[in-house]
Amino acid sequence: MSLAQIPRLIATEIGANPAQVTAAVDLLDGGATVPFIARYRKEVTGGLDDTQLRKLEERLSYLRELEARRGTISASITEQGKMTDALARSIAGAVTKAELEDIYLPFKPKRRTKAMIAREAGLQGLYDAILADRAADPVALAGGHLSEAFPDTKTALEGARDILAEGLAENAALLGRLRDHMRKVGKLAAKVVTGKEAAGAKFSDYFAHTEDFSRVPSHRALAMFRGRNEEFLTLDLEIDAESPRGESPSERACAAAIGSAGQGAGDRWLREAAAWAWRVKIRTSLTLDLMAELREGAEAEAIRVFARNLKDLLLAAPAGGKATMGLDPGIRTGVKVAVVDGTGKVVATDTVYPFQPKNDLKGAQVAIARLIGVHGVRLISIGNGTASRETEKLVADLLALLPGPDKPVKVVVSEAGASVYSASELAAREFPDLDVSIRGAVSIARRLQDPLAELVKIEPKAIGVGQYQHDVDQHRLGKSLEAVVEDAVNAVGVDLNTASAPLLARVSGVGPGLAEAIVAHRDQNGPFGTRRELLKVARLGPKAFEQAAGFLRISGGKEPLDASSVHPEAYDLARKIVAACGRDLRAVMVDPSALRRVEPRDFVDDRFGLPTVKDILAELEKPGRDPRPSFKTATFTDGVEDIKDLRPGMVLEGTVTNVAAFGAFVDVGVHQDGLVHVSQLSDSFVKDPHAVVKAGDVVKVRVVEVDVVRKRIGLTMKSDGGASAKDQAREREPVAKPVKGPMQAGAQGGGNAFADALKGKFGR
Repeated sequence: MSLAQIPRLIATEIGANPAQVTAAVDLLDGGATVPFIARYRKEVTGGLDDTQLRKLEERLSYLRELEARRGTISASITEQGKMTDALARSIAGAVTKAELEDIYLPFKPKRRTKAMIAREAGLQGLYDAILADRAADPVALAGGHLSEAFPDTKTALEGARDILAEGLAENAALLGRLRDHMRKVGKLAAKVVTGKEAAGAKFSDYFAHTEDFSRVPSHRALAMFRGRNEEFLTLDLEIDAESPRGESPSERACAAAIGSAGQGAGDRWLREAAAWAWRVKIRTSLTLDLMAELREGAEAEAIRVFARNLKDLLLAAPAGGKATMGLDPGIRTGVKVAVVDGTGKVVATDTVYPFQPKNDLKGAQVAIARLIGVHGVRLISIGNGTASRETEKLVADLLALLPGPDKPVKVVVSEAGASVYSASELAAREFPDLDVSIRGAVSIARRLQDPLAELVKIEPKAIGVGQYQHDVDQHRLGKSLEAVVEDAVNAVGVDLNTASAPLLARVSGVGPGLAEAIVAHRDQNGPFGTRRELLKVARLGPKAFEQAAGFLRISGGKEPLDASSVHPEAYDLARKIVAACGRDLRAVMVDPSALRRVEPRDFVDDRFGLPTVKDILAELEKPGRDPRPSFKTATFTDGVEDIKDLRPGMVLEGTVTNVAAFGAFVDVGVHQDGLVHVSQLSDSFVKDPHAVVKAGDVVKVRVVEVDVVRKRIGLTMKSDGGASAKDQAREREPVAKPVKGPMQAGAQGGGNAFADALKGKFGR
């Protein structure tokens, strides 16, 4: 393969043609971002979407690295004077890095080996003699090759065996066949480390576990790798376990590679030496390779799961610009309170102590009621950490006492990453006068108003909606999650005049430096009147403007199209379409009915194709539309506040907090997420849980099993009530404790004896 062949290979992998891939590669190499290409260069790429483009970008990087490595290996072998036509063809034909390294192995500079020492002592001659005369006794032949380093026939034959073993271990074709065989027939076997049964109880499902290597799902593989890393489990790849020693397919393959099918004494020695080479050298090396391959594949799947969950969370429904109270629950340290207005500006803060040791429940309710009244709070956002349900009950009791039907709505949200943000340099710059704990309450309030705008301030890995995210390659994870955040931000669009620097930094073509420059310009000169004014920002040139402009919105500005996702480069086309309607632009954007009479093909020209015309028509119909779903909440069941309150058969409403390969976790309001196993998600067969549910979905579930001691809750979404607890337990794995979120609302609670005093204090 060559660089010129890369587009053809990628095209087959992403379901496109080579011309599309070549066009996309040219745009990427020219500095264009994936969101920009997907949205504004559809004609150039033939309509490749962001998913295809991300895969293209990833594979392009891998294949370019592969070609660079191919060149390095070819140059090294050529410099050694060992390049042949056949070897050059093998190097050119390798399609993976592993294949290349197998080919390079015999020529790779290496440390001094036992085989090298044996050759230096003249034992290559002994090995060649055994190969040449299979009828001769190897022991007799060894007598003529003794030396100071190898003083007897036993050590001499061991030296010859080392030479044979190294040759087999560097035979690329043999290694390829053995690796394929091991993948097909291998069994991954996990066992408990003796004496660690109690300490490693969470891995008890793997204390004596064996399954086909080729069918190990990613979540089980990572669970076993974690158990091994924590020294509770041992892992091995069992190969040909039922075959007698010396007769396994793997040993026979090694023997066949040196042509030892005869019955002479030399043949028998060669077969025994080949079997030894397999058991001691080759099997161990290939097992390490395949374990690494398994881990890499499992990590890739775990990263994909995290990325999909993160995307769902970032694109969760925003509650909107309403006055919101954020409550960061705590017991000894109190409940931190922050009120933000509809724009997210902090207008009030407090700390109340309704729980031990102060137990000032009445004082807490009065303080919260006063803030609700003074600031017109419409939403109450409660973090889902320690004392979350107690705080939620406090609020529910309070809301039941408030006069009138129009009361604030309380919602439990994920506080994952809030503490990380609170202690960050960014939070310190944003709220220099606020205590770290209060900053968390502000974040909890804002993430209900607009999850995307607030969550972009937090390192994606800290949001915690993945499986085994701490066990995977952190660089690959970070790169994947950064791409998800970028895609999400640009899919929604950003208000140029209100967005924070962290949010602007995620816009196509902007980045942290330009984001800070945009905010500084805005602070100094006031709101932007048009998108074109971006070109006045220091260091923001035409290229950055081209990449960013379409994703930045200006509401109520001088140019109506600035409030839409229509790119400035296509404004003339948009006005031409509007003119054909015989209406004013603002009138069309308010009442788009006239657009339905327009024929898109009439506006196609050399610069803009049909996809762009259709995109403009869709945008003019609903300018600046938010692609996120409408806001809704789940209602927790009264009296169900702890895992001990659950009973099999209960039907509850909850929110999907995390989706893994083996099922979905659902928060039903008891501080411990329940698991809906993949087999329980639907009446029909489900291969991929993400095809049925996503993080943030509100669902109805039935309790199947409750294990209070192990803190496990089995749930089902099947109409017949689901399978037995035993059926669900079969596929369970010890997983990282899922983080709840993104948002759920509890049920309204009842009143208390404090009602009269509270009503007297409350006022709007």
